[in-house]
Amino acid sequence: MRASPPVVLVVEDDPLLRLAAVDFVEDAGFAVLEAANAAEALAILESRFDIRVVFTDIDMPPGMDGLILAAVIQDRWPPVRVIVTSGHIQPPAASLPRGGVFFSKPYREDEVVAAMRRMAA
Repeated sequence: MRASPPVVLVVEDDPLLRLAAVDFVEDAGFAVLEAANAAEALAILESRFDIRVVFTDIDMPPGMDGLILAAVIQDRWPPVRVIVTSGHIQPPAASLPRGGVFFSKPYREDEVVAAMRRMAA
């Protein structure tokens, strides 16, 4: 029996960027879930136990941004790894969760996929 592919949750408020991210993550062989904001992401994380990696934008109005979401994930779901991205800010390394990675937009899809593969292994 073949093992299920690792599950990645993509969190992005811009629908076109979210669609593009979902496509390249699926093309890389991952199972993908998507959320338009941090509240949706938390609801998905609360209902699923198979998510290995969260790929989130930092700038997501309204409410919780991606860095706060990453901190909540680290606190509540320590095994889940987080990749954060932004086209506006470069967060200090100390603001990333343990084992977290930051990519500036526009990011190289192959580099993001390589980080996901390392994190999901």
